[in-house]
Amino acid sequence: MNTKIKGLYGEDVAVKYLAKQKYKIISRNYTCPLGEIDIVALDKKTLVFIEVKARTNEAFGLPREAVNKPKQWHISKTAQYFIHEHQVFSLETRFDVIEILNEKINHIKNAFETNLL
Repeated sequence: MNTKIKGLYGEDVAVKYLAKQKYKIISRNYTCPLGEIDIVALDKKTLVFIEVKARTNEAFGLPREAVNKPKQWHISKTAQYFIHEHQVFSLETRFDVIEILNEKINHIKNAFETNLL
């Protein structure tokens, strides 16, 4: 399975999982000049920016380890762009990672924080 197909599969699995958890999906693959966010969703009154990482084994480490500091910075800047574009300044925000390893889902809430927002 190539990386693009694996990524889309992981995002599909994550969206189904989030729907079962009563999240409202706002956007998938949100893209702006600053970057891309896999999923933007509402968890009650919290706007959640979600990075999805899927792997079939741990040969290159755990999926969540791919969300390093530079990746977090890009996600944060893209989230900031989303907030301004959609005028949703009043909502609380959160950054989550959903890792999928051998079809097991691990939802890491508040996976990282930023001082950009």
